[in-house]
Amino acid sequence: MNTSRMLEFINGFRNSIAYLTSLIITVYVIVGVVAVTLDVKNLPGVLDVLNFEQPDTARTLLATLMAGMISLLVFSFSTVMSVLTQAGSNFSNKLVFGIMTEKRHQQVLGHYLGTILYLLILLLVPAVGDTPDTWRSLAVYLGSAMVINSLAMFVFFIHGTSQSVQINAITQNLLVSTQLSLDRLRKRQASDEYIHRTGEIDLRGGYPVHSRDSGYIQSVNFDALASLARRHDIAIHLGFSFGDFVVKRFPILTVEADSAPGDALIEAILACLQYVEGESTRDHYVNGLTQLMEVAIKALSPGINDPGTARLCIHQMTELMAQRLTLTPCNRRVDDNGRCLISWHEEGIESLMFRIFDPIVHYGGEDLSICLSLLKALKTLSNFAGDADHRVIQAHADRVIALMAEHFTAPLEIEFIEARLAGGIHRLHLAPRLPGRSISP
Repeated sequence: MNTSRMLEFINGFRNSIAYLTSLIITVYVIVGVVAVTLDVKNLPGVLDVLNFEQPDTARTLLATLMAGMISLLVFSFSTVMSVLTQAGSNFSNKLVFGIMTEKRHQQVLGHYLGTILYLLILLLVPAVGDTPDTWRSLAVYLGSAMVINSLAMFVFFIHGTSQSVQINAITQNLLVSTQLSLDRLRKRQASDEYIHRTGEIDLRGGYPVHSRDSGYIQSVNFDALASLARRHDIAIHLGFSFGDFVVKRFPILTVEADSAPGDALIEAILACLQYVEGESTRDHYVNGLTQLMEVAIKALSPGINDPGTARLCIHQMTELMAQRLTLTPCNRRVDDNGRCLISWHEEGIESLMFRIFDPIVHYGGEDLSICLSLLKALKTLSNFAGDADHRVIQAHADRVIALMAEHFTAPLEIEFIEARLAGGIHRLHLAPRLPGRSISP
């Protein structure tokens, strides 16, 4: 297995539900092996009262505890999967995988399976003699304590799962994880090694490098790539946007060099690409905005018809877009002399606005509350936008107003809209009347 595949396997395992679960199970197995292999005789005499008098009492208790743990495991996760399936159908199927890979859910699964394996080890290795000695009796009592711990975790697990599928918790988690991604972008912007330059790079003299795998490339190891570029006196130009899905044998980057790069260098460059299954909001902020948009349009579908959820998503998107408007994302990594080492594409505000607001306008354009929420969001964003971004926001606001003028023609609706049309703190140019209506003298 080559280096890039090995790193991909390790990163995939660390991000999977099996990683933390396996660590916890390993601890339980080690404790079980220690309990059946060690023969501790010099225990305090006061513990003799814990010895089992009947030879079959310990095995019967262990068998009962193990059967109960298996039933608890099946009941817990069948209930959870039912809840998550309902949440996926109501909000977005992408959220189900994110909820199941949360650390606390992995911990519960690890404790459940670890307890079962510990009890199984005690059952498979019989005690020496007619009745278990004090050490083995303590091991049985420890198994009982593990089951009690699992019961306590079951209560918190069900409570946490029921809370995690509530729309407020879902949107808040998306907001927090996306903010973390924006914070990393802000820290990168503060570094002198990262800059922003306009204009396209001429790649006609470069050497294309094709992908070895398919998947979503959420980010790259900039430090490792920059080190390769310095060492080999080359420039690496990424031909994809972070979060894009790439297929095998597709030219995803170009190496600007005096001679064609060798296989070893190409392998080292490809090893710096970080593939992630699905869309990671922590690695790329656009994914968080996209998932909020998808939850909003799912809520606007006729089968669900929940405009309140859509408005909540619009509010969270407004908060994230306001933070994005204050940033000028870097698209170059340079050395001390200003020579470009790495270049990549960052999605602009115009593309982001179409990506997250256009679907909501399309599906919710005939809902007055959605149109007014969108208009309020655009008013808020106008206070954070520069001149170029302001023109984009103004165009989207004009479109929303035109939709309201087209779909809401009742006098009461018109009066309600016009009372809120130009109000609030904003920098947009909004008329006090809907298009096609003259201002009364």
